[in-house]
Amino acid sequence: MPRIRSVVRDIAIMAVTVGMCAVIGLITTGKSEARPLGATPTQYVALGDSYTSGPFIPLQTGQPPGCARSDHNYPSMVSGTLHPAIFRDVSCSGATTNDMTAPQTTSQGTNDPQLNALTGKTDLVTLGIGGNDIGFAQVIVTCAKISSTRLDGAACRDYYNRGGTDELAQRIRAIAPKIASVLNGIRSRSSGATIVVVGYPTILPDSGPGCYPIVPLSAGDVAYLRQTEKTLNAMLADQAGRAGAEFADTYRSSIGHDVCQLPGTKWLEGLVPTAPAAPFHPNELGMRNSANAVLRALHTQILAGR
Repeated sequence: MPRIRSVVRDIAIMAVTVGMCAVIGLITTGKSEARPLGATPTQYVALGDSYTSGPFIPLQTGQPPGCARSDHNYPSMVSGTLHPAIFRDVSCSGATTNDMTAPQTTSQGTNDPQLNALTGKTDLVTLGIGGNDIGFAQVIVTCAKISSTRLDGAACRDYYNRGGTDELAQRIRAIAPKIASVLNGIRSRSSGATIVVVGYPTILPDSGPGCYPIVPLSAGDVAYLRQTEKTLNAMLADQAGRAGAEFADTYRSSIGHDVCQLPGTKWLEGLVPTAPAAPFHPNELGMRNSANAVLRALHTQILAGR
């Protein structure tokens, strides 16, 4: 999601201040939920932001380096399971909906418009986008800085409601047409493709007050940001449905694996990562969960005969 270099700098400052092969459960462990695919995609293109690209997860690969793509992100795991003849991952950290149709400048090179990777022969597309459009990385930074001032309240919630309406909810409503436009753009370039919109996983605990001071947010602000993420995911699911695309729900399957959990249990890293990943981003375990969600969405879509 974030513009990696600047956000990591801010997060590092705060950290000092507040002192998935075989298909294993589709890819992970235990019993398999998978059913055989009715068809194998021949050309798979992955589009998205840093929750798709996988910054800091080894091995970082692809061009430009500033996109921070991992060969263990969920597109790579999906490709490794489905074995398409052609796989292109053009996701890029910091991407917004604008970067689907315009070049994106990174700290180390320029990423071409992501939709340029699509052709009339592309038959599978995954899309993970929207968080940067609402400025979620900066929201986390802002909230972490001010929430501690009122641990018995919700300073962050109040800050984003200071005009009398929820600014973040307004931002989510405002980008719905942009998500629709991206989906229309995909369909116009790859009319026969199966499209899977990938939602965002559980970042903060799905219930309870959080884990202050490890994540410096009051209980009230944890509840507020939790609901904001759910609102974002609901909008993405709605736009996917309207466009005839599938929605991969990564949230429900990641409950109990949020940033407040212990290493090995958490699928997203906190302010100070304990596994290779960017702060407040999925680690390799989280990417496996997202890959599983995509595979489940594909099986549902194929079994439905669409």
